[in-house]
Order: sequence, then C-alpha cells, then structure tokens
Amino acid sequence: MDRFWLLTWATYGTWLPGDARGFVSNVRDGPGPEVRHNLPGTPYDADMPGLRRSARDNLKGEPIWLGRDHAELLVPQFRETAGCRGWALFAAAVMANHVHLVVGVPGDPDPSDILGDFKAYGSRPLNRRWGKPPSGTWWAEGGSKRKLPDERALFGGVRYVRDQEHPLAGWLDADAIRTAFDGSLACELLGERGPSGP
Repeated sequence: MDRFWLLTWATYGTWLPGDARGFVSNVRDGPGPEVRHNLPGTPYDADMPGLRRSARDNLKGEPIWLGRDHAELLVPQFRETAGCRGWALFAAAVMANHVHLVVGVPGDPDPSDILGDFKAYGSRPLNRRWGKPPSGTWWAEGGSKRKLPDERALFGGVRYVRDQEHPLAGWLDADAIRTAFDGSLACELLGERGPSGP
C-alpha cells in the first residue's frame, strides 16, 4: 500500500455546522466570500448557535442514529468494499453517530473518492434492510480525511480506532497489521503477547 488514511464521517443531522464541539463548514469572517477553517494545525470553528439552528431547521429528515443492527451490516460491507477495490482495511469502528476507518490504498487516489465509496457502499445494505431514510441519505455531507504519512501515524490511527469508547461494532485486520508493523507493535495493537525474551 502506498497511502494510508484515517477516514471519519458522521450520520445525517447529528453533527451540524455551528455545533459547540467544533465543525468544519463554510462561515463568514466578515464582508466578502465565505471561508472554511480546515487547515491542519489551525483552529476550527465552534459554537455558533445561529448557524446550528439554521442547519437544524433545514434538515430534510430526523437525525440518524445507528444501532447495533446497522453496525453489524456496515462492518462486513466496509470489508467487502475494501477487498473489491484492492485496499487494506486495517481498522473499523461504528458508533451511534459516526464511523472511523483506517485504510491503505495503492497509488494515490483522491481521498474524497475513497470516503465516498465507503459511504455509498455502506448505504446499500442499510437501504435494503430499512429503506432509504426521509433525508435521502444516512450520512452527513463530506467527512474527515487524515493522511497517515508514516508508521508512527498509521500505528496511532489504528490504535485510535481500536480504542473508541462504546463502539456498536469494531474490527481489526490482524493480517494487515502484522504485515505493516514489526512483531512488538503488531502484538500491542492486537492485544497479543509478543515472543518471550531469553
């Protein structure tokens, strides 16, 4: 694999522009065009109640909260999507209102395309089982695409996804982890005992 990404996206309506937890969306900094504060290492916007109210009023359906039944369909679909694309899905965690994946890809495809594929193919089993939601989508627009440029970052990304609190479903690819990391790091991620010393 040539590139590694930590992908994160929210379910529809559960993390709106203006949210007190922080958000990345177009905002006005004064007169002139809207701006987006999303450069790595710079502050992002947070706590704009008027913007949040406006976003909530414009929802096309109720916010979507996932349950265990949803998550148990999503993880196998993410694995299948990665396999069909020739990607390595290192880790997955599905929470009630968001998803985290760590994926390795050959070449250098646009990370927005990778994220879009996981969201689109993830929607299919949900639509088959529950029908399309009133909003027309299960997911918020866009998502976070963090490049994991080296082994340390990849290790941190896999550990971050593995250690999510209260996942509805989670998964680690032991083979991909053993291939990417030396024995002790792989054992740490997988919670296994390493070889004993002399």
